[in-house]
Amino acid sequence: MGKITGFMEFRRVEEEYQPVARRLKNYSEFVAHLNDEQAKIQGARCMDCGTPFCSSGCPVNNIIPDWNDLVYRGNWKQALDTLLSTNNFPEFTGRICPAPCEAACTLNINDDAVGIKSIEHAIIDKGGENGWVVPQPAEKKTGKKIAVVGSGPAGLAAAQQLARVGHDVVVFEKNSRIGGLLRYGIPDFKLDKRLIDWRMAQLEAEGVEFRTGIFVGKDAPGKGVANDAKKTITPEQLLKKFHAVILAGGSETPRDLPVTGRELAGVHFALEFLIPQNKEVAGDGRNPIRADGKHVVVIGGGDTGSDCVGTSNRHGAVSVTQFEVMPRPPEQEDGSLTWPYWPLKLRTSSSQEEGCSRDWAVATKEFIGENGRITKIKAVRVEWKDGRMQEMPGTEFEIKADLVLLAMGFVNPIQQVLDAFGVEKDSRGNAKAATDGAGCYQTNVDKVFTAGDMRRGQSLVVWAIREGRQAARAVDEYLMGSSVLPR
Repeated sequence: MGKITGFMEFRRVEEEYQPVARRLKNYSEFVAHLNDEQAKIQGARCMDCGTPFCSSGCPVNNIIPDWNDLVYRGNWKQALDTLLSTNNFPEFTGRICPAPCEAACTLNINDDAVGIKSIEHAIIDKGGENGWVVPQPAEKKTGKKIAVVGSGPAGLAAAQQLARVGHDVVVFEKNSRIGGLLRYGIPDFKLDKRLIDWRMAQLEAEGVEFRTGIFVGKDAPGKGVANDAKKTITPEQLLKKFHAVILAGGSETPRDLPVTGRELAGVHFALEFLIPQNKEVAGDGRNPIRADGKHVVVIGGGDTGSDCVGTSNRHGAVSVTQFEVMPRPPEQEDGSLTWPYWPLKLRTSSSQEEGCSRDWAVATKEFIGENGRITKIKAVRVEWKDGRMQEMPGTEFEIKADLVLLAMGFVNPIQQVLDAFGVEKDSRGNAKAATDGAGCYQTNVDKVFTAGDMRRGQSLVVWAIREGRQAARAVDEYLMGSSVLPR
């Protein structure tokens, strides 16, 4: 513990953002990591609890008190080594993870939590700047070949872990660039894609092979899914060439809103808007869906909806309105009731701060258009009783809309992939596999494992990394009889 009284002496310091007017002019990251002195002071606020609830609140079980103390003492290299011992990609989580560790921080019971995420961000950025993040190739090869289907955080984490113990790993990606939804679902202003390229270079130096533009399955995925594959490989072909296969695709099937007028031009799934925008920023052609000069309505109040808001504002939308069907959350949670769990409270994203009118407890009844194009939305206010939504009589209203983006979450992974492999699914359409005991992360199909969103459904990047790491250990045990990989 760096300073016994640090949590009483120092206040939480937030990372600095560029001014809104400046950041709306581009798609670059606008959050600056803490400087050394700021990070040291924030590390001093850690209470080094006897039971570190932050570590249990973190899906990858980061050893948070240790690297907080190391940063306080200026031992940045050791702090980085400690961080990387549990998290393959802190450059991702330090930027886009919502930080359940901070919700579980003991100090959060009656004060501001330790700025764990900002310290993590500072550690990995310093590691990158100083060249401390280097390839760790295996000393000897096992002769085993493993295919990883999907190059998102789960697939990349599994690939890196398996390569480091000597397996030959090939990652298959249906799109032209590696990264999955990290690459195509998250805007560049939240996650600079150079970070994916940086990690990809490290993985290649460790022996991981990447094959892009290849869809693994039989039938191509449907509307709303990123896919520019030029080649298809069947499960039979894959299973014949590899000793094990890990299905680690994202949860990409979007939840639809089948109301009257859904077919109108100008009504799109969120990823139909976000994916081509990320491609445009990467130089892969202009986004055909434009928000310039339009009244935009985003339906869905989560992270994907927020990404639509930020992108629409950068296009130059006249107005952006965001609807959420659930009631407005409280401004502040009751820590005595929710801690150390993730609390329900009002949160405002950086994109929403840039310009957005938000409305809660609103359900869409109809899309109205002229000449086949959306012009307005008919909606109604609702209330929730006993977990059921009820329309409030006399509350119908209409709002102008030139572009509607459906950001209501994702229901399951691409079914065509699971069906092609013959993988048994749970009631939500995810690949069915246990996470502990004999055969963990293994599907009903011999040699086929699964991890991340494909197994657990739509979730956080940190959960994907956890499952990728654990699935890698399960595969290593399956192939070698035992494993030195951490679980």
